[in-house]
Amino acid sequence: MASTVLDAPVAARPASPPRRVPPAAVLAAAGTGVLQAVALLAGGLTGLDGLLLSPLRPAGPVVAGLLLLLAGWVVLCAGGGVALLDRSGRRLYTAVATAEVALVGALFAVALTSPLVDALPVGLPLPALALLVLGLPVGKLLLVGAPSVLAWVAQGPRTPQRRPQPAAAGPWTRAATLAVIGLALVAVALAVPAPGAAPDVPATAGTGQH
Repeated sequence: MASTVLDAPVAARPASPPRRVPPAAVLAAAGTGVLQAVALLAGGLTGLDGLLLSPLRPAGPVVAGLLLLLAGWVVLCAGGGVALLDRSGRRLYTAVATAEVALVGALFAVALTSPLVDALPVGLPLPALALLVLGLPVGKLLLVGAPSVLAWVAQGPRTPQRRPQPAAAGPWTRAATLAVIGLALVAVALAVPAPGAAPDVPATAGTGQH
C-alpha cells in the first residue's frame, strides 16, 4: 500500500499566470532611465549652446563627436528603461549603468592626477561631488538587481494580444445577402421611369393650335 502511494505520479502544479502590471521596482528603474535621458538631453543642449557661444569654441569634429556621444547616451538610457518595462531584458540597462560607474571613476582619477578640474566653478569638494554623481548609476544597478525585477524579466517579452476575428459568414447568409441586394436593384429599376417616356405636360392657357 505504501509503495503504491509513493509510486503514484505527483500532479504538477499549474503555472502561475504571467504578471501584467509591472512591479514598483520595474517602474522606478524604467522611470529613472527615461528621466535621465530627458535630463541628459536638456543639459547637453544647454551646455552645447554655451560652448558654441564661448570664445574658446572647439573645432567642428569635436562638436560633432560630442553630439554623437550625447545622442548615443540618451538613446541607450531611454532604450534600457523601455526594454526593462517591456520584459525584453536588463542587459542594456545594466551595461549602461556599469559604464556610467566606470566613467565617473575615470573622471575622478583624472581629476586627482591633473589640474584640469581646478578651473571649474564647483562649490563641493571633489570626493563629495564624485559620490553624489555616483549615486545615480549605483541606484540603477540596485534597482535592476531587485528580485521583483528579475522575476518580471524572466517572464519573457510581452506578446501582443490578438483580437478574436469575427466568424466567416456561411453560404446561406451570403445567398440571402445577394438576394436582398438583387431585389433592391430590381425595385430601383422599376421605380425609375424610362428616359423616353416623359410625363404629359398640361397645356397652358396661352397656347393653342393655329
